[in-house]
Amino acid sequence: MECEFPTVNSNKEEIKAIFDSVKTIAVLGLSPDPSKPSHRVAKYLQEAGYKIVPVYPKEETILGEKVYRSLKEIPFEIDMVDIFRKPAAFDAIADACIERGDVKVFWGQQGLVNNAAAEKARNAGMTVVQNLCAMVEHRNLLH
Repeated sequence: MECEFPTVNSNKEEIKAIFDSVKTIAVLGLSPDPSKPSHRVAKYLQEAGYKIVPVYPKEETILGEKVYRSLKEIPFEIDMVDIFRKPAAFDAIADACIERGDVKVFWGQQGLVNNAAAEKARNAGMTVVQNLCAMVEHRNLLH
């Protein structure tokens, strides 16, 4: 099921509205390794003016920002989660977003789809994007 085409996804207008409205993006699985896609995407978004909040099991800082071990640890509002984790982790991530109550956008990066978690997030009022790269979409829509 996790490899199927997403049953819910945002259109280009919704994606543009996401980038126009969000300010703080938690990047789940943000690697400290500059050669990794998660690092490149987060760096791009940071340079585009978004506050990046790394969520990673190791490191103290990545891209000059304090690293948190989980969404629960972040003591301030998060507008969007950008997920670089295996689709099997999406269910728990959706639950953590719902528990927080402040996440507006649930974004699974390119190649990552979990329709059950996406439906759960959408049913909780979040805008859901799956299988798209936040960096590529931002570049295409806002530049």
